[in-house]
Amino acid sequence: MRQDDDAETTMSASERVAAYLRTAILEGTIAPGTRIRQEDIAERLGASRLPVREALRMLELEGLTELEVNKGARVPTLDPGEFALVYQMRERLEPLALTESIPNLTAIDLQDLDGLQEQIAATDDIVEFLRLDREFHLRSYSGCQFAQLITNITRLWNTTQHYRRTFMLMGMEHRHQVVNAEHGLILDAIHRRDAVDGERYLSGHIRRTRIELMSALEQRGSTATAVFPA
Repeated sequence: MRQDDDAETTMSASERVAAYLRTAILEGTIAPGTRIRQEDIAERLGASRLPVREALRMLELEGLTELEVNKGARVPTLDPGEFALVYQMRERLEPLALTESIPNLTAIDLQDLDGLQEQIAATDDIVEFLRLDREFHLRSYSGCQFAQLITNITRLWNTTQHYRRTFMLMGMEHRHQVVNAEHGLILDAIHRRDAVDGERYLSGHIRRTRIELMSALEQRGSTATAVFPA
């Protein structure tokens, strides 16, 4: 019994550490390329090294950290080619998830999606916008019954969060308006239970993002440090 209690305590501590690091990475407090020192996190959170190690493994599965032999953990970075590939994967996987989701969305789900979009349209805070935008899309897939598909999509979102934030900072007002218009089309298709239109609008939404991003990168001759939200 004592061994089971110890395992439960370790898991609880690991989840607490993972929640802290997940928020810090997604909100940009810990940027891509940053190394995460286990001893620093353990000291800050008053935890031992074991739950910190477990938390880092959990976050690696989510695409938020990567563990390197003899180097520890860090937040992953993407080069332009990797970034384009991630968006091409999203462009294919997310319309499929939406198609599988639409027939199973309830009236409450639709009401919540409408409410999320109203909040997105009303906010001018980038952190809040990114949180709501992510929630809007993932909620629209909540009727999909294929857990592995949703897990893969969430991982792709995780790997691009920082870059989406950076690009929004380069022109919030204009980009906000475009996103609102495209979300409106997606919502309309969802309300009509039209999976064909839903796929088409969502795929175009993500494709435009990828094209604008790669164009910006080519003009700047930069590595992938930004992305338009989708």
